[in-house]
Amino acid sequence: MNDCTIVLLGATGDLAKRKIFPALYQLFVKNKLGNSIIIGAALDEIDAIKMLENVKHFIKPIDDATWQAFSKRVFYKAINFNHEKDFDALNAFVTEQEKKAKLTGNRLVYCATAPYFYCTITNSLASSGLVKRIEKGEIFQRIVYEKPFGHDLESAHEINMCIKQHFEECQVFRIDHYLTKELVGNIALVRFTNIVFEPLWNNRYIDQVLIVFDEEVCLDGRGLFYDKYGALADVMQNHMMQLVALIGMESPEKLTGDYIRAERAKVLQKVKVVDALIGQYRGYTQEKDVAPDSKTETFAQAYLRIDNPRWAGVPFYLKAGKCLDKKETAIYIKFKKVDCLLTKACPSEPNYLSIEISPNPLFALTLNEKKLGKSDEVMPVQMQFTHSKMGNKIPEAYETLFEEILKGEQSVSVRFDEIEYAWKIIDAIRARKPQLYLYDKRSKGPEEAQTLFDKKHGIRWPTRASIIDEGAK
Repeated sequence: MNDCTIVLLGATGDLAKRKIFPALYQLFVKNKLGNSIIIGAALDEIDAIKMLENVKHFIKPIDDATWQAFSKRVFYKAINFNHEKDFDALNAFVTEQEKKAKLTGNRLVYCATAPYFYCTITNSLASSGLVKRIEKGEIFQRIVYEKPFGHDLESAHEINMCIKQHFEECQVFRIDHYLTKELVGNIALVRFTNIVFEPLWNNRYIDQVLIVFDEEVCLDGRGLFYDKYGALADVMQNHMMQLVALIGMESPEKLTGDYIRAERAKVLQKVKVVDALIGQYRGYTQEKDVAPDSKTETFAQAYLRIDNPRWAGVPFYLKAGKCLDKKETAIYIKFKKVDCLLTKACPSEPNYLSIEISPNPLFALTLNEKKLGKSDEVMPVQMQFTHSKMGNKIPEAYETLFEEILKGEQSVSVRFDEIEYAWKIIDAIRARKPQLYLYDKRSKGPEEAQTLFDKKHGIRWPTRASIIDEGAK
């Protein structure tokens, strides 16, 4: 990490300004970049000073002296991603800056660009020598591809073939920043390091798994991007499929790198689509940069099963949407009820393991205990663990992401087959041609999601509060 050239393609884009540069600045503040340099590259005819001016107001807090020191490590080169000769010029520029900084040649190229550039960029990185095929050696050359990785199975496979032609899989990081969030990274650790969970993690004891990815925000200026992808490709194909894989995977040989990726891939390979429903909030087609006749979904709900012995018969319910009544990203693992031995007041709620990723990261285990003063009545109580109570600030996902990639940790990367299995699931949902239902802004989603989908499958979407409130009634 102390000796690397970070080349950021798409350095003037929204992702670079809002997420990547703030993360790199924080790593610099914590003295984790050492002598490394950062070289931005994009189409804009500007210089490094102007590029950083556009970044600075996204970084809080900021110290002027530290910012000045950080700025001296940042450079810029204007290039056109469609011009192969521009990559030759970029390679010469990178080599020149490496010599001045006395770096050894470790390179990390980050593609913060639209996915339709990926094959073109990959071919040019190889032909220019900016990134060389290296399996193992004294230096590393790595490439990072942002999500979404393609727009369907065919396009993802095409990009994978471009990469395979030029680079080793160990050099490639198809990243999903959700895998670096503290609670997400903790899922496998909590499961495999606590004997109270692992023996119960199967269809004998788990009744269903519910995964929620609700957002209050609507498009927030992302109409041009979002209208090409929608909820299925923007959230469900990557973030939510990774959560399904983490929950469903078998015990890896080691809790690291490609061992985890191999087990995640096995889960996604066995996922079957049982049912699906999509929606669009009213007024979406009037949003900026959205086609007036757009059929892009802003809400998606799916019923999946994992076709293997561990999970046979266990439904996995997924729900994601924009412009809803609240922000919530959470996993609810609902356990089966025990046989009631009480003469009255049997518990109405089973045990739940709740994993809330945002807005308030926590683990909560809901148990039943005796009501005070009652000999045979029970009530639900929650045992909670929250990161906020530890007193340490949780690092941003992109900050952790860069640390892990620079260390070569592959578990934050999605392997080529994982990507394709996930797209196969999404393509199966699309092949069903689900009807697009409209819903009001700040609602819970389409009414049909409750009347047609949830009642049909017997789903009740819980919240931490509802688990306690309903059980206490």
